Amino acid sequence: MEMRELTVVAGSFVGFQLLFSVASPLLSAVVTPAYRHLPPTKLTEWNSRLVSTVHALIVGLFCLYILWFDDAVNADPVWGDPGLVKLNVAITCGYLLYDLVLLACNWSTMGDGFFVCHHLAALYAYGYVLTRGVLPYFANFRLISELSTPFVNQRWFYEALKYPRSHRLVVLNGLAMAVVFFLVRIVVMPPYWASVVATFGTAAFERLGLGAQVAWISSCIALDVLNTIWMYKITRGAYKVLTGAGGRKAAKAGSEASPSSAKQNSVNNHTD
Repeated sequence: MEMRELTVVAGSFVGFQLLFSVASPLLSAVVTPAYRHLPPTKLTEWNSRLVSTVHALIVGLFCLYILWFDDAVNADPVWGDPGLVKLNVAITCGYLLYDLVLLACNWSTMGDGFFVCHHLAALYAYGYVLTRGVLPYFANFRLISELSTPFVNQRWFYEALKYPRSHRLVVLNGLAMAVVFFLVRIVVMPPYWASVVATFGTAAFERLGLGAQVAWISSCIALDVLNTIWMYKITRGAYKVLTGAGGRKAAKAGSEASPSSAKQNSVNNHTD
């Protein structure tokens, strides 16, 4: 790995950490006064998701720019000039390392095995991109998936601020999240894998070596399995919102709750 990529990874790690611990609390308190009244655990996740949104916008838009304008990468997807792609991947690796540290430090409240698997699989594959400069097109293509992240995080923000699920903004964001997630993580699978298979047996593919080949294919399979699981969960959530099943279930549970349990739920809302 060249010094430029190491610097970008380190700078990304530090930058996202500062955004989490300094910029996000200040900005969120000004833009959303209700932020100040959230419990500590939700404050941590709020700041984490704001950082996640910023990272997704930076990397996702940079990814589209490379796909549209980087002719060298598009002409040779396996060994094309990886300069811009390595820069984008380095930003992502710094973010993933920051996020892993954050998860480890707050595992009791934020720990998620799926996210750890996702991050490790991505770091495993991106390590080859940074150290050997291989597979720039495919590495960049995977980053398209980040474009769905802002909608996922916005859904959580609405829940943290106690917007009802029937609220127009919540419904619209939920539909947008489902559509964008489907487009950038599921619809892209067939063309992506068609491009992968097209490289099999070529001199460029053989030149990669077994290590890079295994890292590439195995990490992509793992990421697509996770994306499929997440898409299933999002689809179920969208269906409940559209049919009103979630709201009816919550209303029924509330009407059947005893006074003592209602009081307990009220307390839990402030200590969650």
